[in-house]
Amino acid sequence: MSTTTSAPEETLAEVVVVDYGLGNLRSVTRGLERAGAAVEITDDPDAFDAADGVVLPGVGAFREGVENADPIREDLLAVADRGQPLFGICLGMQMLLTSSEEGETDGDAAVEGLALVPGTNVRFSEGQKVPHMGWNELSVEREHPLVEGVDGRYAYFVHSYYAEPDDDAATVATTDYGREFPSVVANEAGNVFGTQFHPEKSGETGLQILRNFVQFCADQ
Repeated sequence: MSTTTSAPEETLAEVVVVDYGLGNLRSVTRGLERAGAAVEITDDPDAFDAADGVVLPGVGAFREGVENADPIREDLLAVADRGQPLFGICLGMQMLLTSSEEGETDGDAAVEGLALVPGTNVRFSEGQKVPHMGWNELSVEREHPLVEGVDGRYAYFVHSYYAEPDDDAATVATTDYGREFPSVVANEAGNVFGTQFHPEKSGETGLQILRNFVQFCADQ
């Protein structure tokens, strides 16, 4: 299944948005096109291979996301192994980690994420209202091309779980919601990364993130 959308006036990079049955594919695609990408929405691994970068969007539960993406799990891992940029958004970011408390359903075995950023996703449990929904501030903790120009700016969140990477160095940016949590993570090599917030819903901040991603793809 593949859908090619119209290219922007100036194409900087060819980007695939992964269609595995979950995610705001159209809104992510529009944002990427505004940022200068020609976008194909597909689950075709050949398209992953040919792209300058791959986006894994997602809305919903960890178990459903992992199970839906299972037929293309090895293909997503191959994207990372090849050094291509792989960008997870919201649930897509959580799927980059190894596990989630959300996946430990009574009577079911825990499901395993992609483990490209080792760690687990845990539920807010310190009195915070869940889901964490609305605008909140990004605090950049270390350099990464994705977060250029967004320190101190606000992004739009909708989530009840947050990432706890095994390695503190995987945290690129944090946000405070009764406790500090990673709002942007990345692997050691820097080519696999994700945002807990929705850049496609985050106005100029989100557009800057998407521009940074597209430029990163173009530079590879």
